Amino acid sequence: MNILIVLTSHDTLGDTGRKTGFWLEEFAAPYYVFVDAGAKVALASPAGGQPPLDPKSDEPDAQTEATRRFRQDPDAQRLLAATRPLAEVQAADYDAVFYPGGHGPLWDLAEDPASVALIEAMLAAGKPVSAVCHAPGVLRHAKTADGKPLVQGRRLTGFSNAEEAAVQLTEVVPFLVEDELKKLGGQYSSGPDWEPHVVGDGLLITGQNPASSVGVAQMLLERLEH
Repeated sequence: MNILIVLTSHDTLGDTGRKTGFWLEEFAAPYYVFVDAGAKVALASPAGGQPPLDPKSDEPDAQTEATRRFRQDPDAQRLLAATRPLAEVQAADYDAVFYPGGHGPLWDLAEDPASVALIEAMLAAGKPVSAVCHAPGVLRHAKTADGKPLVQGRRLTGFSNAEEAAVQLTEVVPFLVEDELKKLGGQYSSGPDWEPHVVGDGLLITGQNPASSVGVAQMLLERLEH
């Protein structure tokens, strides 16, 4: 069981002068769900190498059992520091793909041709694609074989407008995940702010926020086992 995790390489929060990147919990929790299930996990990012960590996800109040485990795990830290350039990745080498969030993916992965091609190839091959929090934004340019938006008519979720307003970044992000998924014809749903909400639609699995990351990873494993 080979699972690819694709992380952002983008580290700047618009023109605010603040830093962003990937959200630690949304990487660490699924990583350990996969590893503990016996999966072989590979990591990629647009630029390769060490992906930028959103500093807010490293603050004390954002820590979880999984993030603490990661901080005590030199092997996982070495793996994260040496992600493969996304353009070198072949969909045929993996059984599933998972995208952690953080605000970074809205700037790079959402627009990355290699990422779009990977998502399209995985689903066309009958392999699960999963994303949590802001990462469902990476689906915005993906198409079906007949050229329609990939998310059209599909049930899915992602970081809600209410949650974006709560973190006061509505006017900073290049697009709002909820609005974009709806605009493309997705059947978007959300739960209460910051509570777990996971939606599976066939091979597409999405989660609303950091609290949803474990649920997305577990559903991905269920899809692989069946």
